[in-house]
Amino acid sequence: MRKLIFHLFIYIALFSTISCNSDSSKNKSSSNISTDLIQNPVTSDGNTNKSGLPEIKFQKLEHDFGAIIDGEKVSYTFKFENTGGSDLVITSAKGSCGCTVPKFSKEPIPAGKSGEIEIIFDSSGKSGVQHKTVTVLANTQPNTTTLTVTAEIITPNK
Repeated sequence: MRKLIFHLFIYIALFSTISCNSDSSKNKSSSNISTDLIQNPVTSDGNTNKSGLPEIKFQKLEHDFGAIIDGEKVSYTFKFENTGGSDLVITSAKGSCGCTVPKFSKEPIPAGKSGEIEIIFDSSGKSGVQHKTVTVLANTQPNTTTLTVTAEIITPNK
């Protein structure tokens, strides 16, 4: 039994050594965004220091399309500014369902500059009042912002 445990320990140690020394160039992302753009504002003593961090400030967080006809595709562009002290990077924007598709630039936005996220809503197969969200993930603190679009879907009489 001791011999089995000893061999198992040797195999685990050997596997750990091999996996830790693997070629890291295989795991590099195809993105050209530097990790220097990501900062952690929490210090070891638990205090938060947000100075110098990017900050995303939207002109508005909600948009109402009003009444639209079933099958219509509508879009709205949410405009924002980086009011922080370093480059803002939006890493993802995801709709709450497949009918809500966000489009945004993946390029860093310098401090003081503006950007936008276009949201396209497809009302096909929907009825009544619809509330859809897009969750924006960025290198800000907090790291998520939620945008909301609303529409009342009208089905024409056939």
